[in-house]
Amino acid sequence: MNLNAESHSVPLGDGNHIPLLGFGTYGDPRTTPKGTTSECVKLAIDVGYRHFDGALVYFNEHEVGQAIREKIADGTVKREDIFYCGKLWNTFHPPELVRPALERTLKALKLDYVDLYIIELPMAFKPGKEFYPKDQDGKEIYHHTDLCATWEALEACKDAGLVKSLGVSNFNRRQLELLLNKPGLRHKPVSNQVECHPYFTQPKLLEYCRQNDIVIVGYCPLGSTRDPGWVNLKCPPLLEDELLVSIGKKYNKSSAQVALRFNVQRGVVVIPKSFSPERIKQNFQVGVTKYVDFFFHIRDCNVHCRQ
Repeated sequence: MNLNAESHSVPLGDGNHIPLLGFGTYGDPRTTPKGTTSECVKLAIDVGYRHFDGALVYFNEHEVGQAIREKIADGTVKREDIFYCGKLWNTFHPPELVRPALERTLKALKLDYVDLYIIELPMAFKPGKEFYPKDQDGKEIYHHTDLCATWEALEACKDAGLVKSLGVSNFNRRQLELLLNKPGLRHKPVSNQVECHPYFTQPKLLEYCRQNDIVIVGYCPLGSTRDPGWVNLKCPPLLEDELLVSIGKKYNKSSAQVALRFNVQRGVVVIPKSFSPERIKQNFQVGVTKYVDFFFHIRDCNVHCRQ
């Protein structure tokens, strides 16, 4: 498979397409300077990115939208060239809150539609003004969720033209089956966004999704947080892994480019995030050579130790 990140995309189950290489836009709102996201998205568009992954809960969709609109205005791209993915946050699962949440995203972006809208998590928080509602002990307040009812509200949004494709995030097989087997299903989920990288390859979920025409979108494609409560610190950071570094030297690529290529080559969409101009450019240069060795080296080394 000869891939070109500038033009290559994969089909979705509803007839639309999603670019294999995307740009993650999350930035901690407490530490990210104002305007950073906008400038980086504009640079990413100039570099060649056309797929942007965002969310209402990132608190920066207005900057993403501003960047997209400016690049449309200066003739760099057209709206139809851009693929934007937004997310339904945990406090908006009740059916009556789904469309208003999507409309908040559209208002922030100042766009008429999003290309993909996904349920961010298969769990819900207590609805209200707080995105992270907590009790007096500081613990999150969860809320009952009926994923099928939420999905029906999303289907109505698609029928209304507010979104072109519908998907999910962090869903396991059982949760996917709940939607796929829902009586009266009109629009199947076309994607499932999950953590996916050489230390966490998701083989069983990937195969199940392939069988059901669901594209896997891999977040944290360069490795997840090094929080000891989340990962095995005996494993080296992904980008320092000896195997990835050695493969990179063989092909004159960075370990980050190797990690991205690993997923792209097996049809997994990747959405690396960086606010570094140099890394934004490097992450896009996964190359067009047939790097068969990337897949087989990583598959056979048995490094499924979550970073």
